[in-house]
Amino acid sequence: MLGFEKGFKSNCTIPNLISILRILVIAPFVVFFLREEYFVAFALIVISGVSDMMDGWIARRFNQVTELGKVLDPIADKLTLVAVIVCVGILIPGIIPLVVILVVKDLLMLCGGFVLLKQRIAPPAAKWFGKLATIIFYFSVVIIVFGKAFFDYDNPILTITLLIITAIAMLFALGNYFVMFMNLIKGKSHKVQPNNIENTTSQNS
Repeated sequence: MLGFEKGFKSNCTIPNLISILRILVIAPFVVFFLREEYFVAFALIVISGVSDMMDGWIARRFNQVTELGKVLDPIADKLTLVAVIVCVGILIPGIIPLVVILVVKDLLMLCGGFVLLKQRIAPPAAKWFGKLATIIFYFSVVIIVFGKAFFDYDNPILTITLLIITAIAMLFALGNYFVMFMNLIKGKSHKVQPNNIENTTSQNS
């Protein structure tokens, strides 16, 4: 019981509460968007984006980084991204290629995370390139949705350009996370190898 209370208190931090709030905001965003109440949906996604930048800063600034937070933050990011992409895809079908890239990227990262956990390696916290891809994504979506929903402004060239930039940012983040993943796996194998040699030597002797 004491262990549970200690774990609860250590994980009950402002950044973690912000991440939970971001997850809870997703459902209202989808509802308002589908009801074409774009102003409210727009406000919710802006709040989610701003709070996403705040929680990481607060965690580092006030030493509130937790293992739970390392899981909650990317989950909130991915759920928000998927919700926004699906909603925008309904409004603008041309965004479907970005949906494919997003799904492939997240599936690969999810598989990588499971491999790390199976190897008893803690998944790395979100890095700057991941946050940059998220910021570019939010910026692109805000520009596209804001123009389409509020002013009925549709510029195919601008939309395609923003989608390409967002896709490049996502692929760049995926590539960097892949390098980190391989380094963590190699580091784990290097740490295990001396123990295996030592065990083999002791058995032979």
